[in-house]
Amino acid sequence: MMADGNGSKNILEAVQVRKEFGGLIAVNDVDFVIPRGSIVSLIGPNGAGKTTFFNILTGVYKPTAGGVIFEGTTISGLPPHKVTALGMARTFQNIRLFHNMTAIENVLVAMHSRLKGGVWSSILGLPRLKREEDGAHERASELLAFSGLPGKEEAYAKNLSYGDQRRLEVARALATEPHLLLLDEPTAGMNPEETANFTTFVAKLRAEQDISVLLIEHDMRVVMGISDRVTVLDYGEKIAEGEPKEVQHDERVIEAYLGTAATG
Repeated sequence: MMADGNGSKNILEAVQVRKEFGGLIAVNDVDFVIPRGSIVSLIGPNGAGKTTFFNILTGVYKPTAGGVIFEGTTISGLPPHKVTALGMARTFQNIRLFHNMTAIENVLVAMHSRLKGGVWSSILGLPRLKREEDGAHERASELLAFSGLPGKEEAYAKNLSYGDQRRLEVARALATEPHLLLLDEPTAGMNPEETANFTTFVAKLRAEQDISVLLIEHDMRVVMGISDRVTVLDYGEKIAEGEPKEVQHDERVIEAYLGTAATG
C-alpha cells in the first residue's frame, strides 16, 4: 500500500478493483499503479474493460469491490467533481467541448472550480474579483499557448481542426491544475502528423508541467514511443504489465491482439 502524501512513490494505486454490470464482469480484480511522474498506457482489444476502468478511477463508476487510492486518499465512490478537486483530470474518447464557445471560454469554464471569488464579489464588482478574473484570462491564454493554440483564444471550438480540438480539450483539463491527467484515445481520428505532434506534446506535458499521465491508446507507435510502463487488459483482466518492449513481446498480448483484436 502506498504511503500518504506527495512524497509517495505512486500517485495512484488501484487494489483488486472489480466492476460488475448485472452478471457481466467488466473489470476483474485488477491491481494497478501509476508511478509518480510517469507516462503509463492502458491497452487492450475492444471490449477489454479499459474505459470502464478509466470511469472507476475518475469517479464515474463505483467499483463493485476493491479500492482506488489517489495522492494518499481513498477515492472509491467519490463523485467526479470531488476527484477532480483532488487533482485528477481527464479527456474523453468523444470530444466534449462547448462547441459554440471560444477556446478561451472553454478553458475559463474549467478554471472556475479553482477561482476564489464568490457571488457577492461578482455582484459588488470588488477589485479582488477583477484581479482574479484578469489572472484567469492570462493563465488561460498561457495554457492555450502551451497546448499549441497560440493566438486562437477567440476561435470557436467548432471551427478548430480535429487535432486542435484535442489540444483544447487538454488545455481545459490542465485548467483544473491536475497532478494526474487521463487521456482516453487522444490520437483517435488524427492523421499521422497530428499524432506525432500530439505525442511530442504529451512528453512536453510530463516534462514541463510535472504531471503524471495515463492514457488509453490504440496506436502502438504512440504507446511504444512514449510510455514508461504499459498495462494490458483483456476481457477485464490484466494479462501483462511492464516496460513497452517487454509487453510488446509477451505471448499473451500477441495472442489477445491477433485474436480478439483482429475480430473486434
